Amino acid sequence: MIRENSGAHCRPDAGTAGKKIAVFGGTFNPVHNGHLHLARSFAAAVGADRILLVPAFRPPHKRAPDLARAEDRLAMCRLAARDGPFEISTLELERGGLSYTADTLRELKRLEPGAELYLIMGEDMFLTIENWREPETIFSLATLCAAPRSGAGMSRLREHEAYLRSLGARTLVCGIPYLPVSSTQVRAAVRAGESIAELVPPAVADYIFQHHLYTECGKPDEFGRL
Repeated sequence: MIRENSGAHCRPDAGTAGKKIAVFGGTFNPVHNGHLHLARSFAAAVGADRILLVPAFRPPHKRAPDLARAEDRLAMCRLAARDGPFEISTLELERGGLSYTADTLRELKRLEPGAELYLIMGEDMFLTIENWREPETIFSLATLCAAPRSGAGMSRLREHEAYLRSLGARTLVCGIPYLPVSSTQVRAAVRAGESIAELVPPAVADYIFQHHLYTECGKPDEFGRL
């Protein structure tokens, strides 16, 4: 079920003539339908030429006690990308260590110097991004794109948007209909033996069960190691 949020109309500021690349990073543990819905919706809103999914090697902002191995998360992203207009970037996986967004945006800008980058994120990330490593670098390299998880979330995002703009950030807050799926929900359903058919693409569901991911017997440590 998709939940509607107010303020669904949004568009980026006019005046950019280069290629537009939507960048969506995360642990993708696992990638799910909510991720894909948000990425597609923002890509349509900004008229993106490319949509990059960027799986993190290690997330710097949160502990990940049941993080699947990097190769498994990458494989699931690739399977999810088969059914949509997505590309997979392995920049953070190849770099290793903590996956800092500023480093990734710098590398993407080096590879695509004429491109306009749009960094897609959820509500929680948008509300704390000024505390990330090198926020000024992030602000200078990409437009920050966020959508609320509920109707009440829009007011929080709008208020924080004004603050971020005062810091020099370019922002795009859209009331994109919210698809209430989370990676935590998917992992819990797997452990409970429940269906995840409505939560992830079919190929991703098959991969999870074929490789016994997110079960107690195949539980990796916080760095994605078995």
